[in-house]
Amino acid sequence: MINGIAASPGIEIGKAHVLKIQEINISTENISKDDIDGEIKKLDVAVAASKEQLEQIKAKAEKELGADKAAIFGAHLMVLEDPVFLDEVKTKITEELITADNAVSQVVNNYIEIFSNMEDEYMKERAADIKDVGERIVKNILGIAADSLTFSEEVIIIAKDLTPSDTAQMDKDKVLAFATDMGGRTSHTAIMARSLEIPAVVGLVDISDKVKDGDTVIVDGNKGIVYINPDESTLKEYEGLKREYIEYRKKLKELKDLPAETSDKLRRVELAANIGTPRDVKGALENGAEGVGLYRTEFLYMDRDALPSEEEQFEAYKEVIEKMAPRPIIIRTLDIGGDKKLNYLDMPEELNPFLGWRAIRMCLDRPHILKTQLRAILRASAYGNAKIMYPMVSGLDEIRRANAILNEAKEELKAEGIPFDEDLEVGIMVEIPSAAVIADILAKEVDFFSIGTNDLIQYTLAVDRMNEHISHLYEPLHPAVLRLIKNVIDASHKAGKWTGMCGEMAGDTWATAILLGMGLDEFSMSAGSIPQVKNIIRSLSFEKAKQIAEKALSMDDPEDIRNMVKEEMDKIIN
Repeated sequence: MINGIAASPGIEIGKAHVLKIQEINISTENISKDDIDGEIKKLDVAVAASKEQLEQIKAKAEKELGADKAAIFGAHLMVLEDPVFLDEVKTKITEELITADNAVSQVVNNYIEIFSNMEDEYMKERAADIKDVGERIVKNILGIAADSLTFSEEVIIIAKDLTPSDTAQMDKDKVLAFATDMGGRTSHTAIMARSLEIPAVVGLVDISDKVKDGDTVIVDGNKGIVYINPDESTLKEYEGLKREYIEYRKKLKELKDLPAETSDKLRRVELAANIGTPRDVKGALENGAEGVGLYRTEFLYMDRDALPSEEEQFEAYKEVIEKMAPRPIIIRTLDIGGDKKLNYLDMPEELNPFLGWRAIRMCLDRPHILKTQLRAILRASAYGNAKIMYPMVSGLDEIRRANAILNEAKEELKAEGIPFDEDLEVGIMVEIPSAAVIADILAKEVDFFSIGTNDLIQYTLAVDRMNEHISHLYEPLHPAVLRLIKNVIDASHKAGKWTGMCGEMAGDTWATAILLGMGLDEFSMSAGSIPQVKNIIRSLSFEKAKQIAEKALSMDDPEDIRNMVKEEMDKIIN
């Protein structure tokens, strides 16, 4: 048994196919000045070939995975079209007199190092994207054919690593599961595995060295475990667990149209989905989402060379609002900045970008960006049930300044005779500890709170969960985190407002009973997590949930809290 990271749920048993690493021999020899033009020509031809390949992969991904997943390859194409990147490579060829493949390799490795050292988890994972693009260019320079990921029989793929393009090209009818040495839950490869509903375990360190072609492998994507050539008893056990999991998924699907209410019918909450593009609405509805608790608008601003127009934004928001109507849609204003940069915006270099000029801070300094977005949201609100949410709020001043711009936008639309929902709710993400502490003050200025636990936990505990030395300290059930959440919920209810949660903790089944008992009003999560959370809520009485929450809040050790929740839930859920 080998332990790794559970990247995509499910259980599969099958024959291994080990992907061999293609050997790429980079030329380290110097070239003459007479060879410069020839090497630059090689580079240009390889870049053109890479573009053509990525366009094909992007089209396949869009068809099978959706526009948001295909956007990954839009980002890859942007690298190929980035004049700064290409100029760096050509400068190395010209000034250092090195081959095109060597120049690409050196520039790409520099970028990988920069991304790998960034604070933000998402940006760390983007190093894999840069590596993917770089390897593609180098292979095309050297004339190395791409790996074939088509199979004549069902296989479980074992690899050192899988690039996003590898995953996108997999034949999902033949690939049962995969297991890799490298990777994390937030890598694009893991995200796409979940979209394909392929069980996956990553971060296994050396699985690719331990497995041979044809070995029988069990991939347990629920627990993050892989077995190689299991004995008969383990095999039988997992055949049973696989059947149970299939039945469990069927049972969950039957809950789709049932309300998220406690078994005693004393408490009903709203289960919503987090989305990034209009394409995500389909998955939200299929999983029984009662609304959208977080519409990440950043995707509208990426993979382009200029800010999206008001009209472009209006159409995107309107599409989601109409498709989900009459369900509520919470649209988060632009949450970008710091180390998540847009190439077309002049953004400063920062020593600590995670605590820097980002989200609402950047938008308030550039009010034209915020006003354009607010006008688009307001216009779209005439077509359904829209709400606005400001991210990264730390105090009253930011809310008041943002609302002043919102009021300007409202007055402009009135003057222009353009309809909008004049009663739409305006809320904030509570993701900075200061906002959680003064929730009673902020509640007077907003219609609702949505707790962004990803950042709230990191800021509260001062833990970068991607730092291997301290990641074990990243603990959603830490007493400090639970108390802050309770404070936010209580403050909103005292003011007659409501509180939702849109961070990963909302979909964490370990936390469901505690959050329910604390009085959380709305849980927003990835669409695939909704059925599991609903199952827990419908299995609990509200009184039991309150007891679990009270007990958790009185305890001082996260592991003890987790064990207590497990013990209580084992009594209730089969």
